[in-house]
Amino acid sequence: MAGALRDLNLVRTFLAVAGARSFTVAAETLGMARPQVSQQIRKLERALGAQLFRRTTRQVALTDSGRALFERCAPLVQGIDDGLGAVGSPPAELTGRIRISAPVDHAAQLIAPAISEFARLHPRLHIELHASDRIQDLIAEGIDVSIRVGWLKDSSMRVTKLGDFHQGVLASRSYLRRKGQILAPAELAEHEWIALTLLRAPLTWTFAKGGERVPVRMTSQIRTDSPTVLRALLIEGAGVSIVNLDVFRRELHTGRLVHVLPEWQLPSGGIYAVFPPGAHVVPASRTFVEHLRAKMQSENWA
Repeated sequence: MAGALRDLNLVRTFLAVAGARSFTVAAETLGMARPQVSQQIRKLERALGAQLFRRTTRQVALTDSGRALFERCAPLVQGIDDGLGAVGSPPAELTGRIRISAPVDHAAQLIAPAISEFARLHPRLHIELHASDRIQDLIAEGIDVSIRVGWLKDSSMRVTKLGDFHQGVLASRSYLRRKGQILAPAELAEHEWIALTLLRAPLTWTFAKGGERVPVRMTSQIRTDSPTVLRALLIEGAGVSIVNLDVFRRELHTGRLVHVLPEWQLPSGGIYAVFPPGAHVVPASRTFVEHLRAKMQSENWA
């Protein structure tokens, strides 16, 4: 079996299946028959003496051995491809498949329009957009690049900052008519606060103006883990909350929601492109991130 371990084509097939989480999709990407892909994976598993994938009727997932092999081999093969690409002419357009993940609001308002443009530029590239407000395991879920918003912890992942976002307190006009205008941060403690539980401390905020700092502790009757649900609750007049102002542009422009205490500042955060651990970055991911960065700058998202 030593010859099998020296066969780079087997490794490329493994990487294609690991990236797509599908034997069928990998076969399409490689231009091979699906049985041939399965045969090559079995050959590599026999040579290594380890199972690389857990296969069910619905899902293909990496085993611990498969994950370790992916993390070690992906950057090496990418290095070979980059070296060959530097010598030859680059392809005119991107091909293959790319998986992108993003928070639901950003996926709908920013990422989807960017993908629409990107797909027209690269018609042979297959693009999947996974919209979720939870933090995903990029390797386990086969994500090539994840757009994340907030404050990132130190990790082994590769991160590119795309821009900043700013926060503000929003409420509906009907809520303010019912409960009264809010003239100072301390008054928020007496209002009906809607807590977004995705945040580490959704009830404690510090407002700043000039050199003044005002910490406020809220109480909430209503809590949600969904920014989309939070938007609906605010529009219905259920309460007050702090949101990312960029993704509420439409509601502010139409007057469905009002920016409360606009002269007070709240902590700003970042918008990031996060790549899986290791040196390997899918070329389409890198190109899409640059496309997204340009779009954000042109539309004042950054």
